[in-house]
Amino acid sequence: MLEIGTKAPDFTLPDQNGKDHSLSDYKGKKVILYFYPKDNTSGCTKQACGFGDRYPQIQEKGAVVLGVSKDSVASHKKFEEKFTLPFTLLSDAELNVIKAYDVWKEKKNYGKVSMGIVRTTYLIDENGVIIKAMDKVKAADNPQEMLELL
Repeated sequence: MLEIGTKAPDFTLPDQNGKDHSLSDYKGKKVILYFYPKDNTSGCTKQACGFGDRYPQIQEKGAVVLGVSKDSVASHKKFEEKFTLPFTLLSDAELNVIKAYDVWKEKKNYGKVSMGIVRTTYLIDENGVIIKAMDKVKAADNPQEMLELL
């Protein structure tokens, strides 16, 4: 995980509509940057819908939510539409940002070892500095935890 108090690595990734977003675009706002394994899976859906339900309150506190996975732009678009998600999903098919934020790890599932995204959430302040870093977060609880931290 990246250290609290360090500058968050800038990046540029396409969103669910194919439009590029950079972390630096959000200077002056707090950013909840969360990494999740896969669109349309139960945990990822709970987490995304939780952020969606709380998004008006998150915005009131001057923050935005950016969700990142290695799924394609098209997959993100379907996920957004299916659950009416009001925030930005970013596609990192090349794993560049996922690796820069140190969330690509060895995972064990039913005894099988593979590489994948460990569900991780970073809270980044208005100047691009990491002020909270949470790994192995519980998908259902994470949106409320982040709202309380704002």
